[in-house]
Amino acid sequence: MIQQIYPQVQHSYQFELNKDMHISAAHYIPHDDAGKCQNVHGHTYFVNLTIAGDDLDDSGFLVNFASLKKLVHKRFDHTILNDHSELFSNQDPDYFPTTEGIARVIWEVVQKELDTKANKPKCVQVFVRETPTSYVVFRPKQKGRQE
Repeated sequence: MIQQIYPQVQHSYQFELNKDMHISAAHYIPHDDAGKCQNVHGHTYFVNLTIAGDDLDDSGFLVNFASLKKLVHKRFDHTILNDHSELFSNQDPDYFPTTEGIARVIWEVVQKELDTKANKPKCVQVFVRETPTSYVVFRPKQKGRQE
């Protein structure tokens, strides 16, 4: 595996973990300005999740790496992203399956699960590389506490 260097997110948490994974998936962008990307095509996306927190769970983990892979890889790998109509939209451009939209949706899926954990970890960054030369970083807006 090639070692990746990611943009760093500043936070004040004690622990930070990063989980890398690849997702092979197809999509299309339902907009005239998307050009050739209006047609169904695929990518091998590289995804990095950055999770941070101050407290470990009863198992000694901030978050179990396997649970993160299940949330993202198992759900999206070898699928057509547009078919996930509960997450992506063909009408709302904020939820088109662009790289930006994919990064936001992954954050929403992961953070929803993290919110159920007693130790309250936070997904502070989602990095999605669509091609060798193009990637997106999604960082949620912080409410209240300055991280």
